[in-house]
Amino acid sequence: MRRVASIIPLLLSSLAFAEGQAPKLDTGDTAWMLTSTALVMLMSLPGLAIFYGGLAKAKDTLNTIAMVFTAYAIASVVWVIYGYTLAFGTDIGGIIGSPEKLFLSGVDVKSLQGTIPELLFVAFQGTFAAITLALISGSYIERMKFSAWLLFSILWVSFVYVPVAHWVWGNGFLAKLGALDFAGGTVVHINAGIAGLVGALILGRRKDTALIPSNLPMVVIGTGLLWFGWFGFNAGSAVASNALASAALLNTNIATAVAALSWMFVEWLHAKKPTVLGLASGAIAGLVAITPAAGFVNVIGAIIIGLVAGVVPYFAVAVLKHKLGYDDALDVFGIHGVAGIIGAVLTGVFADPSINEAGKGLLYGNPGQVLIQILSVVVTIVYDAIATIVILIVAKALTGLRVSPEEEIAGLDNSQHREKAYNL
Repeated sequence: MRRVASIIPLLLSSLAFAEGQAPKLDTGDTAWMLTSTALVMLMSLPGLAIFYGGLAKAKDTLNTIAMVFTAYAIASVVWVIYGYTLAFGTDIGGIIGSPEKLFLSGVDVKSLQGTIPELLFVAFQGTFAAITLALISGSYIERMKFSAWLLFSILWVSFVYVPVAHWVWGNGFLAKLGALDFAGGTVVHINAGIAGLVGALILGRRKDTALIPSNLPMVVIGTGLLWFGWFGFNAGSAVASNALASAALLNTNIATAVAALSWMFVEWLHAKKPTVLGLASGAIAGLVAITPAAGFVNVIGAIIIGLVAGVVPYFAVAVLKHKLGYDDALDVFGIHGVAGIIGAVLTGVFADPSINEAGKGLLYGNPGQVLIQILSVVVTIVYDAIATIVILIVAKALTGLRVSPEEEIAGLDNSQHREKAYNL
C-alpha cells in the first residue's frame, strides 16, 4: 500500500514540475498564500481575542485578550528563531528537523517552497503555531499569573508544537506512516485541547466557575472573524491557488454551517432554548472538525463531519465537563480537543481519492487509514499531556501558576495589568 503523508510535505516535495526543470514562482499561488497568511493572522488578532474576550467575565476581559495577544507575539518570535527549522528542516530520525535554518539562515527572497517564496511559507506556518498557543489560553483564564503564561508560551511552542508539527507535516514519523492532517486536526486542535485540559486540571477550579460572558455580541463578531479567517487556514493549506483549495474552502463552509445548526437543535432539545452562544460554539466545533479533512473529503463527508461535530462536543461541554468536574473555562478541550479527535478519525473514514489522491479512507477501500489516524491521535495526546505537565511544573517552580484568591476575586484586569475593560 502506498504510504501517504499530509498534503503540505507532499506538495512541497513533489509538485508536478517537468523533469529537469527547477521550481518556478507562481504569482497566483503567491497571491493566494499572502492572502491566506493574513486571514490566519486575523483569526488570532482580532478574531480569537474578541471571541475569548467576550466570553470572559467583565473583570477579566483585558487579561484574556492579553493572553491571546502575547501568544501570537511569542510564537511569531520563536518560530523565526528556531521553530521553523526544527519543524520543517531536514528530518532527523523522524523526530525533529535539523537546525540548518536557525534565524532563517539560507532563506532569502530567492528561496522557494514549491511555487511560493519560502519566506511566505515561513510566515504562513508561523501563524498556525501562534493560534494553536493562543487557543490554549481559553482553558487557563481568570486564574493564571500573566508571568506564568509568558513562560509557558515559550516552552510549549518549543517543546510541544514544534515537534508535533514536524511529525505530521515535516516528514516526521507520523507523516511516514501516512497520517492525514490537511490543516491541523492533530497539530493544532488536539494539541491545544489536551494542553488546555491538562492545564485546567493542574491549575484547579476557579472561585467562580460560572461562564458569564461579558459581551455576547463580541463573541458573535469573533466567531464571524474566525469563520472568515478559517478559509485561509484550511484552503490555504493547499499551498496553491487551485481546485484543491476550492474544495477545502467549500468543505469548511458547509461543515461549519451544519455544525452550528446541529448544535443549536440539540441544545434546543436538551436545554429547552437555542442560544446565540450555542450557535457560535457549534460553528467553532464544525470549523475544528473539518480542519484535518478539508482537503481530503467530498461535500457529503464534510456534511457528516459537521453533523457529528455539532452533537458530540455539545454533550462534552454540557454534560461531560460537569460530571467530571474539571474547570476548562472556555471549553478548549470540549470543543477543540473533542472535535479535533472527531475530525482526525473521520478523515480516515471519508478521505476520497477523487478529491485528493494523497488520501484514501475506509469507504474507498483502505480501512487501515482509520487505524493510522487513531494512532496519530493517541501519540499526540500522550506526548502533549506528558510534556504539558512537565512545562507547567517548571513554570510553577519559577513563577508560580495561580494568582492569589484576592486577586482572582478582584479580577485579573486590575491585578495583572492595572486596567479595566469597562468603566462600570
